[in-house]
Amino acid sequence: MKKLKSLLKKYWSLMLAQTTVDEKVVEAVKETKRRTKRVKKELQDVVEQLDDVVDAAKGKKRRGRQPKKK
Repeated sequence: MKKLKSLLKKYWSLMLAQTTVDEKVVEAVKETKRRTKRVKKELQDVVEQLDDVVDAAKGKKRRGRQPKKK
């Protein structure tokens, strides 16, 4: 049984080396990492926007250029 198992593992690694399955896996991992980074960046933007909404709800004056006094 152990010989059969080792033989199957050997053939599996041989078949895997001949196909592009490993390349597809590597590509999928890269895509996942890229998407994860983008989601993280978008979440940071959402948090910043939520902070702005909270400040607006509190009724604080808007920061910016002061109006000219006549």
